[in-house]
Amino acid sequence: MPDSPQLAVAQNPLASLVDMGGPVMYVLVALAVLGLLTFFYLIITGTLFSPRSGGRVRRDVAQWEQAERATIPDQPAGFFARCNPMHGLARRAMSGITQGEPDDMLRENLAQGAQKALQPFEAPLKIIEVIAALAPLLGLLGTVMGMMEAFSAMATTEGRASASQLSGGIYEALTTTAAGLVIAIPFAAIAAWCEFRLRRLNSQMNERLLGILNSAPAKTMANAARGTARTNDSARQDTYQPARVAHAAG
Repeated sequence: MPDSPQLAVAQNPLASLVDMGGPVMYVLVALAVLGLLTFFYLIITGTLFSPRSGGRVRRDVAQWEQAERATIPDQPAGFFARCNPMHGLARRAMSGITQGEPDDMLRENLAQGAQKALQPFEAPLKIIEVIAALAPLLGLLGTVMGMMEAFSAMATTEGRASASQLSGGIYEALTTTAAGLVIAIPFAAIAAWCEFRLRRLNSQMNERLLGILNSAPAKTMANAARGTARTNDSARQDTYQPARVAHAAG
């Protein structure tokens, strides 16, 4: 007994889409699958590796400031805390200030680290943006191909094409246009949301690092004071050293 049309469509939905929209539907379906996989990858990567200024980072900075910027907190032991690049950037900033690293060099190193922390999210976002831009163009391409098919049917029949012959090409044209818009609209919204999230993460990261760097002048003054004290002590030792040597020689 032959299968019913409904059963055939249920068994092979991709073939039914190609029948409705033509070969362009293959490319549109592939773009939709790629976009969904990229979006899920971006969500998982953002959950694990996004630079978050969470409670642990704030506690470490507060502990470092309470210790008069002399002791750097220990590296976090939790899995999610180790995946957060903000911990490494904060420790790098605190270490640079504690060791008296030049301000320009420290800021450049932190800027490079912050840019590196956001690099895993740039390529997936670009893929989603490209899909959102290409889907309407591919839908338009399917529209042109469908209209060409319709006019080709009219040409072969010398202008006496039936409505059924014309409707196939027009139906294909409208189907690809609708499919391109259905794919492009949600991915354009996803791209805008992801870009907003990246800008917010970048802003929070810069605020946290600037908050740490703003304590550098106080640390520099403290180092200068300690350096002056060491210089005075050395001068006093140099003053009394000849007397001790002379006494020992005598």
